[in-house]
Formats: sequence, C-alpha cells, structure tokens
Amino acid sequence: MSNVLADRFRRWFQYENDVHGRVLNSLDSVPADRRESDEYRRAVDVMAHVVAARGVWRRRIEGTSRPQDSSFPKGNTLEGVRSAWAETVPEWTALLQSLDDEALARGVDYRSLDGSPFSNTVEEILTQLFGHSSYHRGQIAMLVRAAGGEPVMTDYIFWLRG
Repeated sequence: MSNVLADRFRRWFQYENDVHGRVLNSLDSVPADRRESDEYRRAVDVMAHVVAARGVWRRRIEGTSRPQDSSFPKGNTLEGVRSAWAETVPEWTALLQSLDDEALARGVDYRSLDGSPFSNTVEEILTQLFGHSSYHRGQIAMLVRAAGGEPVMTDYIFWLRG
C-alpha cells in the first residue's frame, strides 16, 4: 500500500508538534506583570482551543466522540495547556502511524458541536486541522506581542530549514 500522503501528514504533525512547543514557550516571554492582561489570557485560551479541537477531531476520526466535547475551554493556565498538548502528542502519533493512503480516504460521519450531522474524509479533516492551527498560531503571535512578549516564527518553510 502507498503511504506517500500518509507520510506527509506524519511529517506535518512533527512540524506542528515542534512549533506548538515554540508557541507555548513564547507565552513565557510575556512579562510577569502582563500575565493577567486580556491579551495574554486570550492567547492562552486560543492555544487551549487548538489543543481541545485536536482532541475533538481525533475522537471523531476514531469513532469515540462524546456529546459533551467542547473545543472552546476558557480560563486556562499555561501549565494546563502545555500538559494537555503533551497528552495529545502520543495519541496523535499513534493515530497517524496507523494510517496509510487508503485510510486517509475513509469517510468519517460525525456531529458538529451544534449537533448537525456531517461527513468528511480523514484527509479532509487532517487538512482542516493543519490550516486551523496555522490560523490560530498567527492570532497567538499577535496577542503575545500585544502583551509585551516575543512571538516566534512558525512558518513551515522556516521549520524545514531548521
């Protein structure tokens, strides 16, 4: 069986794992006296959303989604978000290792957070997740800068040059 596309998604997850770690570390650059600012709190909550959405989508792909799933946690701590991300890494690594190109074409039936039924392929879901993360990393970078911290470069091409 071909694994060209599956290998590409595994590589993209390595990239995301690395840059998400960098984003979490960039939140440490916010001065202590600005860690209660709206910008800092929103940045932490946006990263918590990225992590929570990963969990929701993984469970959908695995067929284990729960009605109480939410991808918009509020009032998070940086340590809690770091811990939640660390928990997702082995789960996603295992899921991605189990996929081949044929499995990427499999349809996934699920309900959105408002209860509406949908169906997408695993490939479409993974593509969505990578775009979703990139979008929110940009938001976090702006919030970190506004809170007085130093955002990090998370562009894929820069990571490849690493």
